[in-house]
Amino acid sequence: MENLKEEESFKRELGLFDGAMLVVGSMIGSGIFIVSSDITRQVGSAGWLILIWVLTALITMIAAVSYGELSAMFPKAGGQYVYLKEAYNKLIAFLYGWSFFAVIQTGTIAAVGVAFSKFAAYLFPAFSDKNVLYEIGSFKLNAAQLVSIVTIIILTFINSRGVKDGKILQTFLTIIKILSLFGLIVFGFMLGAKAEIWNANWQDAWTPKAFNMETGDWVNITGVALVSGIAASMVGSLFSSDAWNGVTFIAGEIKNPQRNVGLSLFLGTLIVSVIYILANVMYLAVLPLQEIATAADDRVAVAAAQPIFGSMGTYIIAIMIMISTFACNNGLIMAGARVYYTMAKDGLFFKKASHLNKFNVPAWALWAQCIWASALCLTGKYGDLLDFVIIIVMIFYILTILGIFILRKKMPNAERPYKAFAYPVLPALYIICASAISISLLVFKTSTCGWGVLIMLIGIPVYYLSKPKQ
Repeated sequence: MENLKEEESFKRELGLFDGAMLVVGSMIGSGIFIVSSDITRQVGSAGWLILIWVLTALITMIAAVSYGELSAMFPKAGGQYVYLKEAYNKLIAFLYGWSFFAVIQTGTIAAVGVAFSKFAAYLFPAFSDKNVLYEIGSFKLNAAQLVSIVTIIILTFINSRGVKDGKILQTFLTIIKILSLFGLIVFGFMLGAKAEIWNANWQDAWTPKAFNMETGDWVNITGVALVSGIAASMVGSLFSSDAWNGVTFIAGEIKNPQRNVGLSLFLGTLIVSVIYILANVMYLAVLPLQEIATAADDRVAVAAAQPIFGSMGTYIIAIMIMISTFACNNGLIMAGARVYYTMAKDGLFFKKASHLNKFNVPAWALWAQCIWASALCLTGKYGDLLDFVIIIVMIFYILTILGIFILRKKMPNAERPYKAFAYPVLPALYIICASAISISLLVFKTSTCGWGVLIMLIGIPVYYLSKPKQ
């Protein structure tokens, strides 16, 4: 009966194209314009740079096509939270929802909001984080933080007025984003590529090196140092490729979800993977490896735009990234609130989050998310949020894909309109690769990733303290 009520409450207004655009729009934020710089410093060669992005693309796409089976089995709002509840129990689902609200979704929204203001300051210097507006003790409120918060509030307001407005904005901005990124890649090859730079970059393509920022020297790495470098590199590339699962959270508003959610996941991750790999190949054709590694503030796309478009390049990239991050946050804000709505329906989140407003959207959940994401913008610690977010994200992706195996045993006769591609080989391969990356992160980035895991585990006492009396 509750499902029927949910079906009546949410309006199915999103088609396959809208779903794919939500996946693409949520995935492409600021990462592709920035993180290749850090990856190059960690692994230091053209071959390894491209390999990191290809590995990331494969891992992401395997996860996405595996999720298709779960999204077809449970075509309702809440996505990953629902899959974890069905495969395991309410505690595991709550830990996901708790982490999702505390760090994953809100931390990502904050980081993307800050990236927006970082590039807006290129066009409007007054928006810079150097422009301190208010100071009390050690706390400083700067213009960049304020701009980030204003964008989050505007997007929350748009999404509180119904899924249709959010959908139109998402599709429009995502199309602009895809076209401008393809434009950057095409013009990069046509106007900026130089044979001597390309040849020099690929001359020693498979010798991994680490860049020492203090001395400006490259050091050959092997063994433990190489494993550490790969793990550190993949934080950036995986973060840039994350948020693809947002479409599963709004399955309750997608037409024919059994078919369209899985297809949206496949098409969206494929489009983004192709764009990301081509963008990095273009960087290698335009910039020497040293310049990719030492780009100012890691803004590798800005460095690449100068030989392509001349002095106007900086402004073109700044506008592109502003559009990109704005669309990214729109998708994140739209999708995130649906998880809190579903948790509240199960009695595991504030009761008010379980209500829909007159526009058939969970407005209270949207504003709660907005307030916490805005608070995270004020911490100024969004750099560490990258490590916080990615370790928790990976742990729950592993548990969710393991859930496919559990549900095959638990519900052998359940209807599965779509089955995980190349089951059990690809899902098992994902679990092995993602576990290896997660262990490497905990070993080599304990200070930040350890905090991420701790935040997740704090959810256990919170669950038992707030658990409704049966």
